[in-house]
Amino acid sequence: MSFFLGHYAYWFIIGLLLIGFYAIIFKRNLVKQVIGLSIFQTSIILFWVASAVKWNATVPIYDPAFPLEETANYINPLPHTLMLTAIVVGVATLGVAFALLITIYKHYKTLDEEELIKEMKRW
Repeated sequence: MSFFLGHYAYWFIIGLLLIGFYAIIFKRNLVKQVIGLSIFQTSIILFWVASAVKWNATVPIYDPAFPLEETANYINPLPHTLMLTAIVVGVATLGVAFALLITIYKHYKTLDEEELIKEMKRW
């Protein structure tokens, strides 16, 4: 039981991952699929940030209180930096996806995946 309680953040991330995956696979509305994709992406970012956390550590700046030889005292900033970049790219991608959905709705008057495929085959 302590294993489950000790890794509560990872269980939350797995729950978000499954919710996003469910929305991507089983929902037929394109807006719901894009929202599911965003939830899925957020869970991946949270996983990377949660796995890079190190308790009782400091930023990698020289401090006489922490000896340089003990690298376990320092946090690796690379995963956090990469996930910050992933957030920016994700927001831009989400904006483009919603702009495309608006264009699709204006042209075909539907966002349902099956109806959209039928309409596209008629053209």
